[in-house]
Amino acid sequence: MSLGWISPFLDAQAAELNAAENTLLAYGRDLRHAAAWLSAQGTDFELASRPDLEAYLIALEADGMARATRARRLSALKQLYRFAYEEGWRADNPALQITGPGREKRLPKTLSIEEVDRLLSSSEAHGRNTGDRLRNHCLMQLLYATGMRVSELVSLPVAAARGDPQVLLIRGKGGKERMVPLSPPARTALAAWLDYRDAEEDRLKTEKGQPHSRFLFASRGKAGHLTRV
Repeated sequence: MSLGWISPFLDAQAAELNAAENTLLAYGRDLRHAAAWLSAQGTDFELASRPDLEAYLIALEADGMARATRARRLSALKQLYRFAYEEGWRADNPALQITGPGREKRLPKTLSIEEVDRLLSSSEAHGRNTGDRLRNHCLMQLLYATGMRVSELVSLPVAAARGDPQVLLIRGKGGKERMVPLSPPARTALAAWLDYRDAEEDRLKTEKGQPHSRFLFASRGKAGHLTRV
């Protein structure tokens, strides 16, 4: 079974690479499992070929083993055979060209309807003052209704939001334009924010001579509008 290979390999991992104890324990379990499987097929680490190792990995998958566990077991075999080749125990490395199962692709997590409702409701109460709360609620409603990028939303020109629109014209990457619909709650939040915003802009122009901003979500920063940070 070539079990005699495992202890020297683990000792080398501990001494040369300062491998953690848990890593060494996992390598040991994985390699003993592989050795037992190879023995049942009439071979061992010393004689196993690349097809033998690939058959082992196929058997693991057929047994329903998780992708991450299969990847770890292949990693243990690769490390063992690299060590065996360097030590002269084998003249070749049968694990060298074997590719792993890769990471499992997972679907993105989404919010439930109840979670979205709570998020939108909380935006109405989040802010230091009335203006902040109206702006934050408008931002969230527009983001939810249109699905536009945050960078597109914060840089939206105020002209695009005039006249109680049912759709917004968005200029995206590469200067490409597209139309996105507005839901009734988004239109209501937009109208409330515009009323407050316009009144505040008029006040600042009268009191401080500050010109009106061309952005829906104006800022005193260099960009002239809110940033995505």
